[in-house]
Amino acid sequence: MLAIDEGTTSARAALYNERGERVAMHAAPVESRYPKPGWVEQDGNEIWRAQMSAVRAVLENAGEIAACGITNQRETTLVWDRRTGQPIAPAIVWQCRRTTEMCAELARSKDAEWIERKTGLVIDAYFSASKIRWILENVPDARARAGNGEILFGTIDTWLIWNLTRQHVTDVTNASRTMLMDLETGEWDDGLLRVFDIPRAILPEIVPSCGRVGIIEEGLPGGGIPVSGVAGDQQAALAGQACFRAGLSKNTYGTGCFALTHAGGRQPHSTHRLLGTRAAGVDLKAQFAVEGSVFVAGAVIQWLRDELGLIGSAGESESLAMSVP
Repeated sequence: MLAIDEGTTSARAALYNERGERVAMHAAPVESRYPKPGWVEQDGNEIWRAQMSAVRAVLENAGEIAACGITNQRETTLVWDRRTGQPIAPAIVWQCRRTTEMCAELARSKDAEWIERKTGLVIDAYFSASKIRWILENVPDARARAGNGEILFGTIDTWLIWNLTRQHVTDVTNASRTMLMDLETGEWDDGLLRVFDIPRAILPEIVPSCGRVGIIEEGLPGGGIPVSGVAGDQQAALAGQACFRAGLSKNTYGTGCFALTHAGGRQPHSTHRLLGTRAAGVDLKAQFAVEGSVFVAGAVIQWLRDELGLIGSAGESESLAMSVP
């Protein structure tokens, strides 16, 4: 089994045998850029190259591969040319705050309560919808091209699947993070599309997390292997920690820190501004989770090392922390 894990700071690939044991793993770094305070961008082509580098490395000594699964940094937004496959702008990373004012205005509007109830999300620049709108309004000709069906939107799962299989799809867990999906039905919502002024033509098809979505094209690393599972990284971690039923919870530490509690088959409604989201399921039945997000966790360790130069390695952060009361 080939696992593809495209994260915020690195693109990883791993091989697992039929007993669930990891037999190979490789990571390639992915650079983020900060063109203005609060802005975070990545190069879509660099993400693709890094991911393929990691896949090639683990496949060097691999035997027969039964299937491939994909997990990814969520909410990060990319728009590309349908014909050439080239991004029309840098990917806007989930951490980016450039649409904060747009979201604050929407949060004051008459639609705010309806949007949050419909999506399970708090109106925030974190999610994909305002990022898509920003690209359509700020990249020359983007809105006209979107209306003509010339460009496509995707979160990073969609971008990888498009390049691997030429299928334009996303799974329900990633779609639930766009602020464009009806959380209960698992479908794109025309009312939300009107609010954000986003044409349906650019959106991928929403598919279940478990099930074949395409075959990796011949000539690519892993050519001929079916892509048979997709989930956003935190929902994948929920499954990875064996939280398959209501009440089971996980907390994971990466670039950010995310706590998720499985909510079963009923849509959750938090009274404490936690998020309602879709959990990955093994069939077509809707599964939900409640999520709390801390955007900056491992990222601050990286910042202390790479930007401030206060530590030489991530490991030093622990000894420094333990040196004070």
